[in-house]
Amino acid sequence: MGLLRTLLIILIIYYGLKLVARFVFPLVMKRFANNVEKRFNEQQDQFRRDQQQTNVGETVIDKAPREQKSNESIGEYVDFEEVD
Repeated sequence: MGLLRTLLIILIIYYGLKLVARFVFPLVMKRFANNVEKRFNEQQDQFRRDQQQTNVGETVIDKAPREQKSNESIGEYVDFEEVD
């Protein structure tokens, strides 16, 4: 009797999860797809705005300038002359 009861419970849980997954999984996937589409559209809009702000023929450099190293700690400069 215990074995039959256990098998019946397992079958009910299996078919219950299968039924729930049939209705819940598509809703979750649709929501996920909508979020991905929304982020993609936001990135495209940002790219279009950046493209419209630059004029035709204008050069745009998108990098940070290098830091200049100070020459104070190097020492004194000595100018050498060539001797023939």
